This record gives sequence, structure tokens and C-alpha cells, in this order.
Amino acid sequence: MNSPDLNKQIPNVVVWLLLLAMPYWLPAVGGYPELGTRVVILGLAAMSLNFLLGYTGVLSFGHAAYFGLGAYGAAMTIRYLVPSTGIGILVGILIGTIAAAIIGPLIIRLRGVYFAMVTIAFGQVFFFIAIRWNSVTGGDDGLTGWTRVPLHFGFTTIDIQNNPLAFYYLVLVLFAVAAGIMAWMLRSPFGRTLIAIRENERRARFLGIPVDQHIWMSWVISCCFVSLAGALYALLNNFVDPRALYWTQSGDFVIMAVLGGMRSFWGPLIGAAIYVVLQDYLSSQTENWQSFIGLFFVLVVLFFPRGVLGMIRRKVMS
Repeated sequence: MNSPDLNKQIPNVVVWLLLLAMPYWLPAVGGYPELGTRVVILGLAAMSLNFLLGYTGVLSFGHAAYFGLGAYGAAMTIRYLVPSTGIGILVGILIGTIAAAIIGPLIIRLRGVYFAMVTIAFGQVFFFIAIRWNSVTGGDDGLTGWTRVPLHFGFTTIDIQNNPLAFYYLVLVLFAVAAGIMAWMLRSPFGRTLIAIRENERRARFLGIPVDQHIWMSWVISCCFVSLAGALYALLNNFVDPRALYWTQSGDFVIMAVLGGMRSFWGPLIGAAIYVVLQDYLSSQTENWQSFIGLFFVLVVLFFPRGVLGMIRRKVMS
């Protein structure tokens, strides 16, 4: 392996080592296992959004809808149908992905602020359904009376119900699978086509690329992974409420992606880590924690428009 290839792999190795060891070094800096799990889950959600925003160039403020659908799908499956964590996760992914696939053709011809506003509108539809369908979803009080259950493999049982460390590594395995699939897609001709659309959509159309079809595929793939994040988030909390569907949750995903660096693969994960840790610390110190996060976000956008990861890369290269 030559030196440039080795240099490209160093960030990947560092990220995976930090993630694998997180339950052991995080308490040393004042954290706890559940905080690490939140970082990984919301990092996956931000990376999913970045698949559409950073690599396709399409801004969505409606990803919370599919995050919430994944969460409700997992919770309602365990609560009403089958007390199985695995089946709950699969149902959550399917519900979010199918909803995105159906809505996609209605919005893929829109661009810019029109696309963003329509995604908010569809997201609010799901939000009000969750609020009003009180007998099934629990309404504004959320869906309770269920919990994640241990994983049974015949020869062994993994107690993710009472063991936060086991649940963290389950989340990390699913995160690794999702991240691996996204990385493979982005390195494929399909991923290069998405980047071409982002850079110059008109030229891509002149080359004969079916732009709307590719945007629809990017949209569905992105929503599939954010549905997985939503299902895992519900399992982390053993609870889900309509706030998971609200458009401000989508805004959080956008903030995470921008903080870390939109057009980089690991940037949104770094942004999610910063956002979650700041939120956890500041919310324990003041009720106005959102003001401080907003100020920090403005400063990053003004002085480091490529995000924290972009700033680090510039420092290293200089």
C-alpha cells in the first residue's frame, strides 16, 4: 500500500478505534454508556441525511418523519405484535423506507427551498397522526408499556435489556453495517453520479443521466438508514413520542451534519458527537442550553464553513 492510500485510511482507523473503545474511555471524561450510544445513533441519522444533502445536494427538513416512523414501527411491533427486538428493528426500517418510497415521486422534481418545505409538510402529517391517534400511539404522552428484549440465538442469549454495554455494541455493529453500505455506494458509479448531480445538475441531464430517478434512489436510501437510527433510538429509551417526528428533529440532523462537515463521510458523526455532548452538559447547567448551542453553530458556520472536520484537515495539511 502506498503512502497516499495509507494516509486516507488513518482517519477510518482512528474513528473505529474510538468507537470500539468508547464505553471504556467515555466515563473517564465524565460520560456514561448511554451517552455513547446516543452519539452513535444520532451520528448514523446525521450521516444518513448527509447521504442526500452532502453527496446529492438536496436539502431535506423532513427526515425526522422517517426517523420517527422507524421509532414507532419498532416500538409498536414490540408493544402490540411480537416481543422481539430484531423484528421490531426490521419493521421500523420497512415502514420508514416504504413511506419514503411512496412520497419520493411526489417531491423529487422540486429543488431548493421548495423541496425542503414539502418534506416538512409531509413530516408534519405523520406528526399529527401520531398526536391524534391516541389509542395506538399514546398521543402526546408517548408510547409506553414496552421494552427492548434480549436477543436469543439458540446457542446463546445477549442481554441488551439490562446491559447497556451489550446494547451499545449491538448498535455499533448495526452502525458499522450501515456505514459500510453507504461507503460502498458512494465509491460506486452510483455514488459518483450523485456527486455529479450535486456539482452540476444541468450538465448531468445533458449527459443523459436520469437525474430524478437518482435523486429518488438517494432519498429512499437516506430515509432507510435514518429509519434504522430511529428504531435504535426508540430501543435506547424504551420510549417514543411524537417529538421524534417533529420537524425540529430534522433541524438537529442538519446542524450535526453542518457542524462536522457536510461533504465528508465522517463529518456528520463528529458533528453529532459535539452536539450530543454539548447538549448533555449544557442542559444540566442551564435551561438556556439551546442558546449556547445556537451560538456555537453560528460561530462554526461563520469561521469554519467546511465544519470541524474540514478545519482539522486544513490544520493537518498546513
